Amino acid sequence: MRPPRTLIRDVRVFDGFRTIPRADVLIDGDRISGSDSDAVRPDVEIDGTGRTLLPGLIDAHTHTFDGSLAHALTYGVTTELDMFCLPSNLARQRKLAERDDVADLRSAGVLATAPGGHPTAVMTAMAATMDEPDDAVGRFDTIEDPAQAGEFVAARLAEGSDYLKIVIDDGSSSGTSPTPTIGRELATALVDAARAVGLRTVAHVATATDTAIALDAGVDGLAHVWSDKVPGHPDNAELVHRAATQGVFVISTLVYVESLVGADTPRSTNAAYVAKALHRAGVPLLAGTDANPYAPLHGDGLHRELELLTRAGLTPPQALAATTSAPARHFGLSDRGRIAPGLRADLVLVEGDPTQDITATREIAAIWRRGERLSRTPMG
Repeated sequence: MRPPRTLIRDVRVFDGFRTIPRADVLIDGDRISGSDSDAVRPDVEIDGTGRTLLPGLIDAHTHTFDGSLAHALTYGVTTELDMFCLPSNLARQRKLAERDDVADLRSAGVLATAPGGHPTAVMTAMAATMDEPDDAVGRFDTIEDPAQAGEFVAARLAEGSDYLKIVIDDGSSSGTSPTPTIGRELATALVDAARAVGLRTVAHVATATDTAIALDAGVDGLAHVWSDKVPGHPDNAELVHRAATQGVFVISTLVYVESLVGADTPRSTNAAYVAKALHRAGVPLLAGTDANPYAPLHGDGLHRELELLTRAGLTPPQALAATTSAPARHFGLSDRGRIAPGLRADLVLVEGDPTQDITATREIAAIWRRGERLSRTPMG
C-alpha cells in the first residue's frame, strides 16, 4: 500500500548542509516531492511551526544484532552502517531491513583481522548468547598473508559486503596483553585488493601507531579517532596533517570511548582533542557510535555522540551534517542524507531547533522511513 501523501507546512528545514528557516515539504510515496505544495492535495497535513525537519540520521559505526535496527529507528536513525556482522546474522538483518519499521542497513560483513586478533576476545565473551553454528568463535575468516588479500576480499564481495573493514589494533591500548594484528604490508595488500573491486576501506585503529599504519596503507577512512596521545603531543599534529592531506574521513565514536572508560578521563579527553584537531584541519568527521548489544545503545548513543561532537568544537549544523549528508556522501548513499526532491523520504521531525541546540534532536515528534511514518512512539 502506498504511504499517505503527507505535507509538512511551515517547518524549519536542515537539508543536510544548510538551514532553511521556513518551508513546506511534501512526502509523496517513498520520496520527497518536488511538486508545488499548493498544487497538490495531501492526505495528511502536519503543522511544522516551531519544529525542525531533518534528514533521517545515519549512524556510521554500529554492530547490529536482533532488535538493533528496530530500536535505532525509534531514535530517528534510519540507516546503520554496520562494521562487523557474521554471515548468518547479517543475512537475517538484511532480510529484516527490507521492512520500513526498522532502520536500513549497510555492512562490512566479516572484517579483516589476524588469527587470534581483535575481536576474538569480544566474540569469546559473547559466544554463549549466539545460536547459529557459524556465529561460534573462530568460525569467521581471518588473514595473515598478503598473498591471500585478493581471495579474502573476493569472499567478502561474494557475501555481499558493502565495504571492507580492516583491524589494525593489537589491544595494548586497553591494557591487555598484545594480540596478533594486521601490519603495514598486509593492510596495504587488502586496501589494494578492495580498491580493485570497488570496495571502500575503513580501518579500526586505537592508537597513533595504528593510525600511521592505516594511513600508510591508503585506507579511505578510520573507524575511530586515536586516543592514546595527550593534547599537544607532536604525533597528533603529524597524523592530523596526514589525514587531511590524504583526504580520509574519520568516524568519531567519542561516545564509545566514553562508555568504555568514562567521561572526563584522560582517554576521553584525548579522543575529544583529536576530533577537534581533525575538524579544524578540514578532515570530514562522520558521527558513529560503535553501538552494540551492551553500550553505547543503538539510536540513543547517536544523540549523545552529537552532543560530544559539539563539545569538541563542531557547530550544531556541522554535527547534524556529520550524521546526515557526510556519511551518505562518503559511503556512496546518494539517495539519502539530504532533504531534496527525488530523494528517499527518510525524515525526522523534532520539536525546537537543533541547529542552535543539538540536544533538540532528542525531542522527536515523528519519523518516516521511506515515506512510511513510524507507528511506534518515537524514542519509546
